[in-house]
Amino acid sequence: MFRILIGFCVLVLSACQPSATAATQRAAAETRSAMTSELFIRIIKTTPQRDKGVLQMWRRGEDGRFHLGRTFDICTWSGALGPKLKDGDGQSPEGFYYITPASLNPNSSYHLSFNLGFPNAYDRAHGRTGSFLMVHGDCVSIGCYAMTDDGIEEIYAEVEAAFTGGQSIIRVHIFPFEMTEDALAAQAGSPNYTFWENLKEGWNWFENARIPPNVTVVDKSYRFEGLE
Repeated sequence: MFRILIGFCVLVLSACQPSATAATQRAAAETRSAMTSELFIRIIKTTPQRDKGVLQMWRRGEDGRFHLGRTFDICTWSGALGPKLKDGDGQSPEGFYYITPASLNPNSSYHLSFNLGFPNAYDRAHGRTGSFLMVHGDCVSIGCYAMTDDGIEEIYAEVEAAFTGGQSIIRVHIFPFEMTEDALAAQAGSPNYTFWENLKEGWNWFENARIPPNVTVVDKSYRFEGLE
């Protein structure tokens, strides 16, 4: 419905405005291009500015590197900092995931949703259990990342557009916090410290290259290498 309304508004505005200049036509073309360029999603549970963290949408630019496009406040997630360990623990997962067109659920009970794919190979190697861990709307969470309904509508539309544009998978990296040296050092006493050290390798890779790495699991640890 919101797409139909957007289209109606565009038609109305077009009828009221003079012909677009070359500059506005170019801006519109750049916007359309951005909506269909390769997408990468990064979720951060907590940031210095927000208690409940952010969902970031990154787009590949003409230089081949990814650039931050849009940032959405997470309405809520559940549990504490740290990975999901077992079904029913109420934890929202952390780690390296990806979604495909089959992950999308337009008929979700939580307005709209996409499945993060928990448990991944790392989770299974560590005996972690659980299912149907989502990013969805409705602003309620039992192990998921809940957005506002308006937020998930915009996120879902961009994800769907990326798949329609030919992207086969969208990588979703989830971190407990912004993984700076100081932030990780402050967690030295946590039972999750070794796990977070491993996550930080993936964080650093993207921060340095601005291209998400290919992620595999070797000897129960995440391993990272460059994409082709």
